[in-house]
Amino acid sequence: MKSILLAGAALAAAAPACAQEIKPLAEVRARHEHVEQDGLAQDSDAVTVRVRAGVQVSKGGWSALAEAQGNMAVGDAYYDGLHGAATRPLVADPENVALYRAQIQYRSGPLTFTAGRQRIMLDDERFVGNAGIRQSAQTFDAVRAEITPLKGLKLDLSYVWDVRTIWGVEGNGARQQGVGGDNILANLSYATPVGTLTGFAYLVDQDEAAVQGYRLSSQSYGVRLAGARPLGGGVKAAWQLSHARQTDYHRNPNDYAARYWLADGSLELRGWKLGAGYEVLGADKGVALTSFQTPLGSVFKFQGWADKFTVTPPDGIRDLYANIGYGWKALGPFTGVTLQAAYHRFDSDRLVRRYGDEIDMLVSGKLGKTILSVRYADYAADRLLTDTRKLWLQLDWVL
Repeated sequence: MKSILLAGAALAAAAPACAQEIKPLAEVRARHEHVEQDGLAQDSDAVTVRVRAGVQVSKGGWSALAEAQGNMAVGDAYYDGLHGAATRPLVADPENVALYRAQIQYRSGPLTFTAGRQRIMLDDERFVGNAGIRQSAQTFDAVRAEITPLKGLKLDLSYVWDVRTIWGVEGNGARQQGVGGDNILANLSYATPVGTLTGFAYLVDQDEAAVQGYRLSSQSYGVRLAGARPLGGGVKAAWQLSHARQTDYHRNPNDYAARYWLADGSLELRGWKLGAGYEVLGADKGVALTSFQTPLGSVFKFQGWADKFTVTPPDGIRDLYANIGYGWKALGPFTGVTLQAAYHRFDSDRLVRRYGDEIDMLVSGKLGKTILSVRYADYAADRLLTDTRKLWLQLDWVL
């Protein structure tokens, strides 16, 4: 059945004779990622080019989409996680050619139903996302229903049988190309006067012995409030509050319970944006993988861009952060120009030990259909991991 769904989506997209609308899909990303990491004699310089191409055909409430992607490395001066020895820092962008998305979708009134290989991004992507920073982003072989029975009320329910990872077609061992399992993603939200209130249940079944011996399987239940409001005088406030409890699930041999907390707020005023927050991924016993884990999330968006905490340490992590940014609608030939900087202080949740600090900076702007960006991250270790500096030069073009 799963193979039929994927094949059917691809065939429907390739046969548009009866379609009312045909939409080509194309995008290119070129990036140079430079990484220096203490303890490794050589730096990584990953020069990669990713191309995606496909087509979407629509008729009435029905649509079918098929999209392929390829990632090419120019040179081999980096460790991609799959090939060679780890004598250079990891840059998780191996060469890859694969089917990125292949889905059939039906939209009618309060219902949207999607079947096949698809992107799923829920709320802020902390728990479920597509890891879009990586060249071969994460997708899901799934069926998904989005139902809005009443104004402001939405049920988002997915069954995922395979998570297509960032490691691509040559993924193996702990870094597989796909991780099978019976995953259930349930999200119920309601728009209130103080923001969108969401209750969620995420049953993550990483049912592959090679992937940490099933120890990334978990069940998380929680609640989230996210809202924004103008305060007058050109000032706008935004806030996020979230809490969740996670325990072991399915074949996970660990018996644990850990908590998640988030409090985040920001103010916007005449191009400026100021924000601060506190995020905690709690610990239980101090044993590996008994702390709060989010293996399906877009982890790059959280806890600093140096990507030092893609797996939560055994003693958990507390992230106290602040950020500042400024934006111009137009600056010379560029539009949507932004400058951003952020500071993170990392501590353990259990036994309260200092992990380190990180500074992140970004400048980006759009020129026609092309987005140019320069990004930098500097992690200064204290009692965990090693000093790491990363620099990205990136170009994104979308049709």
